[in-house]
Amino acid sequence: MLHSELDTKDAFWHARHVLVRNSIVRGEYLGWYSEDVTFENCLIEGTQPLCYCEGLTLVNCRMEGCDLAFERSSVQAEITTPVDSVKNPLARSLIQLPAVGEVIRDIEGATGKVQIV
Repeated sequence: MLHSELDTKDAFWHARHVLVRNSIVRGEYLGWYSEDVTFENCLIEGTQPLCYCEGLTLVNCRMEGCDLAFERSSVQAEITTPVDSVKNPLARSLIQLPAVGEVIRDIEGATGKVQIV
């Protein structure tokens, strides 16, 4: 998906092998249970985005109004804006961002790295 603007709820649930580039995606519960989804140069807005994902990749993305992001996800993310909160990123995850309000780790295995850059 290229150069698109979505205003939706539950977009990309259970999606597999999807590339979203240069797009704006607004809405709650984006991408839950997805596999091998990549966002490049995107703006992501909304509560609880990108949870329960496998093989999730974000490259040069902005996230606004996002709380409880990445819950129980395996993710490699380069985010250019602060995120309200990150919850339980799984082992081998790396989330790079300029600031995060809170990192919540309340399950076993939530050992993913959240790196302030």
